[in-house]
Amino acid sequence: MLLKWLLWFPLGLAQWALCIIGVAALVLAAMIATPLTPLPELRSVSETARAVDRSTMPALNHFSARDGTTLTYRHYPAGGPAAGPIAILVHGSSGSSPAVHALAAGLAAHGVETYAPDIRGHGGSGTRGDIGYPGQLEDDMADLVALVRRTHADAPITLLGHSAGGGFALRLASSPIQNLFARTVLLAPYLGYDAPTNRPDSGGWARPDLPRFFGLSILRRLGIECCEQLPTLAFAVPANSSEILASTYSYRLMRNFATRGYRDDFAAVTHPVTLIAGAGDELMLSDKYADAVHAVAPKVDVKLIDGVNHMSILSDPKAVSAIAEDVARRGMAGT
Repeated sequence: MLLKWLLWFPLGLAQWALCIIGVAALVLAAMIATPLTPLPELRSVSETARAVDRSTMPALNHFSARDGTTLTYRHYPAGGPAAGPIAILVHGSSGSSPAVHALAAGLAAHGVETYAPDIRGHGGSGTRGDIGYPGQLEDDMADLVALVRRTHADAPITLLGHSAGGGFALRLASSPIQNLFARTVLLAPYLGYDAPTNRPDSGGWARPDLPRFFGLSILRRLGIECCEQLPTLAFAVPANSSEILASTYSYRLMRNFATRGYRDDFAAVTHPVTLIAGAGDELMLSDKYADAVHAVAPKVDVKLIDGVNHMSILSDPKAVSAIAEDVARRGMAGT
């Protein structure tokens, strides 16, 4: 009897273990299979963006990233007496370089040579809404800086990023390539899902597929990099806008075009950072930026501009002038 029990008990445990593994696999599969729900257009974003005059926008330039993919950017030569600093201006989620045209032109008019890239997965760079692997955007940015350095060997570079691009700029400013930039300016940044500055669903702009996101995150923790090209984040873009906008992000783009966690990122920054937002931001709780940031990074300069919302910080003349003057004045010293 004892011998029989000794033989069957391990088999019973194995059967239970297999059952548990099978159930867990089914649950993960169900989570990953959950479809991403589209969002209705958020007009405050699309109408503000459409109102910008882009008749003077420069044509796209191209360069090859280290993996051979063609990436695109727009170059705004400094106008008038050159102040000396260089700016790299990163657009927000879904969009591309045209979204930052008014600010890029304003920076150039203040003597700041400006580069506005289409981040991979957006505009003319790579596959719309996807990248090859988390961390690829850092590699792309290092490649863009190397391109800029061919003609501007020594000028300090100020990195600017808007919205999700602001979160990405913070990620870069705390990363191993942070010394490529003398200073970072975050414009109405999305600081991450756990930041107190977030409105629900980012004010109606973005909605994640949480079951799929968590399912893929579990697989990654288990060392299984599977299905990360699947979309996990939807944006409230206009219908039939896929020719110019990314309506969704894949899991790997969603993870990469963001902070790693704003508290840890701010703690790892070694160069000056300024945060500028509109007091009328309808996607973020801009009045909470100062408390959230200063709790972990007291030296970060936080400024609010009255009468400006989330998108108009890129085009409102008052906002453009304030940002451009700040970059032109403080960019050389990296202060």
